[in-house]
Amino acid sequence: MTADSQEQRLTLPVKGMHCASCVSKVEAALAGIPGVVEASVNLAAEKATVRLQAGNVTVDDLRRAVRAAGYEIPQEIPTEVEAPDREREERERENRLLRAKFLVGAALSLPVLLGSFPQIFPWAPEAFRNPWVQLVLAAPVQFWVGWQFHRGFWNDTIHRSASMNSLVSIGTNAAYIFSVAVTLRPHTFMPLGGMTYYDTAAVLMTLIVLGRWLEARARGHTSDAIRRLVALAPKTARVLRDGRETDIPVALIVAGDLLRVRPGERIAVDGEVVEGASAVDESMLTGESLPVEKRPDSRVIGGTVNRMGSFTFRATRVGKDTVLAQIIRLVEEAQGSKAPIQRLADRVSAVFVPIVIAVAALTFAVWWLWGPQPAFLFGLTNFVAVLVIACPCAMGLATPTAIMVGTGKGAEHGVLIKSAVALELLHKARMVVLDKTGTLTVGRPVVTDIIPSGGMSADDLLALAAAAEQGSEHPLGEATVARAKERGLGLPPVTDFRAVPGHGIEARAGGQRLLLGNARLLSGQGVSVGELEATARRLEEEGKTVMYAGLDGRVAGLIAVADVLKPEARQTVSLLHAMGIEVVVLTGDNRRTGEAIARQAGVDRVLAEVLPEDKAREIKRLQEEGRLVAMVGDGINDAPALAQADVGIAMGSGTDVAIEAADVTLMRGDLRGIVTAIQLSRRTIRIIRENLVWAFGYNVILIPVAAGVLYPVWGILLSPILAGAAMALSSVSVVTNSLRLKRFRPRALSDKEAFDRNPGPYATR
Repeated sequence: MTADSQEQRLTLPVKGMHCASCVSKVEAALAGIPGVVEASVNLAAEKATVRLQAGNVTVDDLRRAVRAAGYEIPQEIPTEVEAPDREREERERENRLLRAKFLVGAALSLPVLLGSFPQIFPWAPEAFRNPWVQLVLAAPVQFWVGWQFHRGFWNDTIHRSASMNSLVSIGTNAAYIFSVAVTLRPHTFMPLGGMTYYDTAAVLMTLIVLGRWLEARARGHTSDAIRRLVALAPKTARVLRDGRETDIPVALIVAGDLLRVRPGERIAVDGEVVEGASAVDESMLTGESLPVEKRPDSRVIGGTVNRMGSFTFRATRVGKDTVLAQIIRLVEEAQGSKAPIQRLADRVSAVFVPIVIAVAALTFAVWWLWGPQPAFLFGLTNFVAVLVIACPCAMGLATPTAIMVGTGKGAEHGVLIKSAVALELLHKARMVVLDKTGTLTVGRPVVTDIIPSGGMSADDLLALAAAAEQGSEHPLGEATVARAKERGLGLPPVTDFRAVPGHGIEARAGGQRLLLGNARLLSGQGVSVGELEATARRLEEEGKTVMYAGLDGRVAGLIAVADVLKPEARQTVSLLHAMGIEVVVLTGDNRRTGEAIARQAGVDRVLAEVLPEDKAREIKRLQEEGRLVAMVGDGINDAPALAQADVGIAMGSGTDVAIEAADVTLMRGDLRGIVTAIQLSRRTIRIIRENLVWAFGYNVILIPVAAGVLYPVWGILLSPILAGAAMALSSVSVVTNSLRLKRFRPRALSDKEAFDRNPGPYATR
């Protein structure tokens, strides 16, 4: 994906990473290449996102740098379409291998464990107690089950670095090799208190592989959202070519093709209906539960489901240009991005493993020199325990797993969050600025009031006005005609039509002379508006535009038109208030109209008469008040303000420019998506904080315990086996905690409940 004419963004799979220190090494290797602008690595997704100068760096350059750091970028990189399937196959293959290793490790470790504790398992066969039998049983566990750790340690040694592989390999090898030495030279070591530790090495390696297997299974669910989105795209479509219907692969569809869709089928690509009518379920992409009616000229989206009726549509966007493909790309980029909160874990992990190795070495030395007899064995046991307990896997997984699940969950609810930065910033939002037209309101004028006078009915008044306005391109005229059509009114013939600039129109409708416009139009023709003037003033104070109607020299009534609030606007504002967020309306309309809309919605503050070019300046002024500002808009003129805001939120029903400038896109165009986005951000950040507290707290508390600080007082030592179990548990618990986000549901209130809880300062009952 091209960021601009000079830069290119690549997302590449990286194999062999297991902890936060691995991430740091891969990022450093990629960032060190001349021409690479930025490199970000996601451990949970096992991907690297690289921003580079186009033409100066090749994938082979990146591959060589990553290989030099001890990791791999595969030779064959799958396409966007292939990637989810390829990733699933690789994860399944990895899961099968880890499961096999665990089962083999468990089968071989159990006899070793039984034979190592005859006082606990006196019924175990005598052969299990033989050190040579234990050596033979433990060898496959140490060198086949744990091979990936030893290979990783070797790579670390070559590259003069350290990772969790170093900790596991050094710890288990120390226990295993010492046990072999005791087995080969029992007369030398046993008088000194030496004993075998095959059980420690074998059970420890088996537990670590079990943890890796459980972790891999859990991590596989973090990308479920992407797989579900990809699954929405059908494999084939029915295309009309040369007068015949042909089923072809979706990849062969080109813009301009005519496609036939039958009931129950998925729409293959984006397009416009040319024939037929139906109702389409768009909930998978937009979150909108009700089917959307489709008629000729209606837009259809690839991946949605045709519920009833068949129709033909012309393909307008295919391949990577479809809405579904763009959503998948946005979600992938968000899942691969790095939140600011993750920097803390990255900084710690960069120095964590070398410090742990130094602590383990110091622990061994202290116990060997000053510990009780057999001092060497106490030192060795605690040395292994410190190395194993300190694995930084949990730190590396704490943030990216939550980000992946959170952004995927947002996509399921029609909220596209483009980056981890936006997801993190949203939870801090204390002010939401809403553009009025098209965001807070429906964006087009509609007839709100019809008040007849002089014995005329409302329908007759509307029919006369609509008849005169037929063919008008003025928004007020279009609104009048639309309301008459909604009511199914018959329109009388119109003659002698004449527009009066700045005032309204004159015409003969149904044989009567009709005046339709402002009060000056009627008074200029000697028609008095009488008692309707007070009603008109009240309607204008509500932000409505009033049109007077005169018929044959007398006033016939008035019609009020306004750009009305979206149905969910008031509930959304109330929910935001309940979340402690101030709501501001930003509009270019006059202050009276802006404040009228604010009163209806219960909005806190109005910034009216703001020119399009000044919107970004107003956002900056609000930011200077010291609060994080989220801006919601839908038009081209909102793009600068969306970019200026800390978090820009675009309505999916808006312009491409606004959507491109924003950090978050609401696919449904429903304001309640703002609440969903903020609630999701708050929940995700809470999960990340819980993960980091667990990951850091686990190491801060248990490393000293493993080193033996509790032994002098309470006689407590941490067995390396328990250390291995705790290490595996820490990684699994972090991933499992992140997966709790999959249960996220937006918290909604009824309109009455939301109003009662927080009506807002402008609201009136």
